[in-house]
Amino acid sequence: MTLPADLDADAARLRRGLVRALAEEGVLGDPAWRQAVAAVPRHRFVPGFYLPGEEPDPDGLTVWEPVTADLDHARWLAAAYSDTTLITQFDGDEPDWARPAVRHGGAPTSSSTLPSLVVGMWADAEVAEGHNVLEIGTGTGYSTALACERLGSAGVTSIEVDGHRLRQAASSLHACGYIPALAVADGLYGYRPRAPFDRIVAACSFRAVPPALLAQARPGGKILLTLSGWLYGYARVLLTVDADGTAHGRLLPGTVSFMAVRTHAPPSFGNPAHWAALASGADRPTRHAPDRLTHPTVEAFHLRFLAQCAVPDAQMATVDGHVHLVDVVTGSVAVLSAQGGDWRVRQGGPVALWDRVEAVVDAYDAAGAPEPSAFTLHVDAAGQYLRHPGMPSLRLPQL
Repeated sequence: MTLPADLDADAARLRRGLVRALAEEGVLGDPAWRQAVAAVPRHRFVPGFYLPGEEPDPDGLTVWEPVTADLDHARWLAAAYSDTTLITQFDGDEPDWARPAVRHGGAPTSSSTLPSLVVGMWADAEVAEGHNVLEIGTGTGYSTALACERLGSAGVTSIEVDGHRLRQAASSLHACGYIPALAVADGLYGYRPRAPFDRIVAACSFRAVPPALLAQARPGGKILLTLSGWLYGYARVLLTVDADGTAHGRLLPGTVSFMAVRTHAPPSFGNPAHWAALASGADRPTRHAPDRLTHPTVEAFHLRFLAQCAVPDAQMATVDGHVHLVDVVTGSVAVLSAQGGDWRVRQGGPVALWDRVEAVVDAYDAAGAPEPSAFTLHVDAAGQYLRHPGMPSLRLPQL
């Protein structure tokens, strides 16, 4: 790859613009994080990435356009210093950046998270000088570099499940003068050789809090992670770990989503029409339409996570206007169909899935539609429970 001689000057100018933009958004309230963003050259961590095209393809799939310095230098550098997530990998397959191809659809499996979210996460975790920090999900290494700039490399450990990704990140980090402890490891199990940690921050999501992270946090230490599930409901939580290994913390505001740790990805469930045949019960009118969970609003984003806690093994698919909830663990199904502006549901199997979802929505409405910060997650030997004073407790799945 041949880069122009004035690259560093152009990058520095764009980086100053990024700092100004993030400061105006209120992201850089801490001068130390402002200094970190101003110092770390993000373009060195993203030699190639994908951006979505303006229109989907004829099948409705997102058209992902490769962006490199060789293909379009100006676009590449401008995107590197935009507050945008840059997708670097799909379906676990590493692109050939010497000859990248346009992609149609696919599931992103690695990225450089938008800078405002990266800085916000480090700030939300209350990271400070002297902390021993574990980052789960090195990705491109940009977030790791920010932490090294802020704390010094000696206080940063970063793990990544994808060995090729980690090698690329390590090369970029070392070229920029950062030497954190790096390892190929599954974030589900933390990284015991460098424990105990004052802070653990995950750039991926989990169905529940991994016990290993609790065991590797210092008493009084904090864990920031995103909870997710097979309904693609998300919530962020900042936990404080007590001396006895229990933990508690409130959900954080916002609509942040992260790719699931790979072992927590939902299983394939086959043809929804086959499952629909198991919905042998009599249909009934619904009390709540499925768009209470799927509508593109902040409330629906939050409510989807709460409903997911009630049916943790269910997945949702819409085929020909019919919404299917499929639970491959219990063999249960619910099929919702619109009829004359109303919705009706048929269910089958040992778990009445939509009954459970509607019970959560009823309780949520009765409690006055509480914000995420009104919910507290409690983790102890008995399980992991999401609690609100006006609603029944919701239990996260056991890992």
